[in-house]
Amino acid sequence: MAKKLELTLACGPYESVRALIEGTVAPDGVQFTVLTNMDSSTRHWRMLRNREFDVCELSMSSYLVAKDQGYPLTAVPVFLHRRFRHGFIFVNSAAGISEPTDLIGKRIGVKTFQTTAILWIRGILESEYGVDHTKVTWVTELEEDVEFNPAAGLSLERAPAGLTVEDMLVDGEVDAVLHPDLIDPILNGDSRVGRLFENYHEVELDYFRRTGIFPIMHVTAIRQELIEEHPWLPINLNRAFEASKEVAYKRLANPRVIPLAWFRSYLDEERELFGGDPWEYGLSERNRHNLETAIGYSHKCGLISRKLSVDELFTDPPIGQGRERYGRMV
Repeated sequence: MAKKLELTLACGPYESVRALIEGTVAPDGVQFTVLTNMDSSTRHWRMLRNREFDVCELSMSSYLVAKDQGYPLTAVPVFLHRRFRHGFIFVNSAAGISEPTDLIGKRIGVKTFQTTAILWIRGILESEYGVDHTKVTWVTELEEDVEFNPAAGLSLERAPAGLTVEDMLVDGEVDAVLHPDLIDPILNGDSRVGRLFENYHEVELDYFRRTGIFPIMHVTAIRQELIEEHPWLPINLNRAFEASKEVAYKRLANPRVIPLAWFRSYLDEERELFGGDPWEYGLSERNRHNLETAIGYSHKCGLISRKLSVDELFTDPPIGQGRERYGRMV
């Protein structure tokens, strides 16, 4: 028997990759060691700074910057993480911010300027609400995953050592925070902090209905030399990730799996809204529009030097080629 290619896969512990983690689905010809015990920012840093993994779920925004700078990585269009972002704009209650344009001239805290969640929120605020990113002072908490030269006109500061942007928001040292996660003051019901869009769910539904965008947060990147040495690898990875996701969907069809009374109705409502698979992989027209929008945001704020094409960012072998055996493509 031919020896399988031994690779590391670093990703989140999502239901969509559970079958890969447990080994019930595997890419043909590959033996994975799956690493899930790290947060997203640690995983992205370790891949982009040290190239520690063979295949890695990676910040889309940082991947764009890395490709623009010639990093030896190529992604497959497997998007393990997406999230609507209108609900992640947090404001100091005393800052006088009740609508998006009130952010102009304010100090806004972010984990990094480059974070994908921040890329999307900043782009949406600018394109949909007229909040010019150069009319805001950006206060960053952490070092960027990929170093870049800030564009002329960009006001960028580092937060004081030892302070988080959440702390600064509570204390009024920044007026607002854009964040990839729910922050503690919101979870703890701190009255000093609120959301810009209290009705964020309705705003996000309207955004999707108008744009067709369910924002892609992460891509799945492969070390370039592996693709060059093993050109069969991308298609086999694509097929395995797709098969693992299908296993997850079949599992979720059982109403006993998720302890929510109306979970099935939520799932049906979501599929009706999206018109199919909300977590669609591949370079469909809808996914291309999603990616091209993010690329445009990245270029506009100076993270990348030119508008990269989708096709130079991804290798997208068609999953449907070949013959089917045991319920998965090989």
